Amino acid sequence: MWFDSANKRKPAPPVDRVDEDAARRRGREMSGKYRGLYEYLERRYANTVALSFVQMEDLIGFALPPEARTDPTWWTGTDTTAAAPSHSNAWSLTQRTATPNLLARNVVFQRTSG
Repeated sequence: MWFDSANKRKPAPPVDRVDEDAARRRGREMSGKYRGLYEYLERRYANTVALSFVQMEDLIGFALPPEARTDPTWWTGTDTTAAAPSHSNAWSLTQRTATPNLLARNVVFQRTSG
């Protein structure tokens, strides 16, 4: 859920569908349960995107795992040998790094050059 200025919860804005053919042409494609986060980040033109854990959960449709709330390496590590899509693909395929603030329960996704 998102919060308005009066700190009231309201539904998250809809995530626009990514042009999947365009993403494939750029050599980036995401599947798996974190696709909603990938699609959101892919459609953001800003170099920096900050999302709370609650906002990300709204995008993906389920609760983040406990490791995401307690272990910063869940956000900064990548598993390139995984057979299934990794959660980190949601931001790495959009050319971003993730910098978590576990106490504040948010993550800043910063676009990388390249």
